[in-house]
Amino acid sequence: MTESTTALQPRVLRMHPLDNVAIVVNDGGLRAGTTIEGGLVLRDRVPQGHKVTLVPLHQGDVVRRYNVPIGHALQDLPAGCWVQERLLQMPPARELQNLPMATVPAPVQAPLAGYTFQGYRNADGSVGTRNILAITTTVQCVAGVVAHAVSLIKSELLPLYPQVDDVVGLEHSYGCGVAIDAPDAIIPIRTLRHISLNPNFGGEVMVVSLGCEKLQPERLLPPGSFPIADQRAPLAGPHTVCLQDAQHVGFMSMLDDIVQSARPHLERLNARQRQTVPASELVVGVQCGGSDAFSGVTANPAVGYMADLIVRAGGTVMFSENTEVRDAVEQLTSRAATPEVAEAIVRELGWYDHYLERGRVDRSANTTPGNKAGGLSNIAEKAMGSIIKSGSSAIAHVLSPGEKLRPDQKGLVFAATPASDFICGTLQLAAGMNLHVFTTGRGTPYGLAECPVIKVATRSELAQRWHDLMDMNAGRIADGELTIDEAGWELFRLLLDVASGRQTWAERWKLHNALVLFNPAPIT
Repeated sequence: MTESTTALQPRVLRMHPLDNVAIVVNDGGLRAGTTIEGGLVLRDRVPQGHKVTLVPLHQGDVVRRYNVPIGHALQDLPAGCWVQERLLQMPPARELQNLPMATVPAPVQAPLAGYTFQGYRNADGSVGTRNILAITTTVQCVAGVVAHAVSLIKSELLPLYPQVDDVVGLEHSYGCGVAIDAPDAIIPIRTLRHISLNPNFGGEVMVVSLGCEKLQPERLLPPGSFPIADQRAPLAGPHTVCLQDAQHVGFMSMLDDIVQSARPHLERLNARQRQTVPASELVVGVQCGGSDAFSGVTANPAVGYMADLIVRAGGTVMFSENTEVRDAVEQLTSRAATPEVAEAIVRELGWYDHYLERGRVDRSANTTPGNKAGGLSNIAEKAMGSIIKSGSSAIAHVLSPGEKLRPDQKGLVFAATPASDFICGTLQLAAGMNLHVFTTGRGTPYGLAECPVIKVATRSELAQRWHDLMDMNAGRIADGELTIDEAGWELFRLLLDVASGRQTWAERWKLHNALVLFNPAPIT
């Protein structure tokens, strides 16, 4: 189908033969009176991505998309109606009991051999896709000083070390004024600890502390908790600069100490060279933000196909976003590799249910005005499109928030995180991802300084309008130009290129979102 006919011909998409609604494909939507496939005449104007009834529905009838109930009609709806959010009653969440546990064997897929990328092999066996000096901070109080120091290091030192890609300060809002001994305080602490050990940082551990904060350096990074990049000079703890030390007389003294302390780390990083490594060393975090009704039609299915390719190649894929998989819990537990993995999924989602209940909300708080404007009526519908990012492989492992993957934890991993873009990305960094894939339908300039972020647009209109922000246009699937399989392979090859050093748009523009630690513990 050519671009001109795609733009003119009225088109709707039904995800399953048993669906009683379909979404409008055309840019700008379709006017009332338009005749669509099958001869149905629209009674209302229906915006792009929004649902239209394919058959008459009576009050109380189930509305089905993906062959899954996404709600019940609150009034009679003739065929050809625009199904708006206000016309649906969202179904209740599935109880976390009597679920199918590891009952569906994963499809047998042949191993995928021979694919490689140019990465940085680390002393602990992990592989980075970038060569970055990261400066960890123990508390928000030092963020301004570290920002000045990073600027100086970039301008004065980085040109001397051409093999080093960047210098980043791991700024966050934690470290003091918090209940540091509360049970859930372990989540932000281990998150920051494990981010400091991300494969893209080459095993170099440099810390800036204030001195009086609750999160002391030895609590954040106890001796023995991290590999030493330079095995010839083992350390008893991380390389720490404490701003309250008596040796610091004034602001410039602090800056000079940080800048000079960075030199040996930069020298070791600069000595590193990219080398050919198998695709099995990819650790890819996937998530979506600014989702629309096309997310589950184009970009997320392509990501799911790519995820299966990575697993076939022996690599690791993490999917997350608790509230966006909660309505697909039966799919998750049935696909678990073992009953123990299924039980871990239930445990994590149950813990998050209780966390939301403490705030007197539930999963329905997830959907945004942009999601709804893009055609997603509620979280039940959103979840069906979100879960597709995980592909079809068996779920091999489950991580709690802030936990780090072990070297033996390969394959498809459910990393239990909030759905917030920034918090999810931060926790996936802590888990050890070296590449990030982010799909969007409404559009977001999201990026991370610590890891390449590959942005995938769900619609061609967005990809064309944001041509210098989106790395791939999955909207071509809806346009009829690509199959999901073809898009999955294209994305897989793009990942290998980016892992080897090709810059993403977010990297070119240096679009970097802040690290946001998930802290369910009290603030004092």
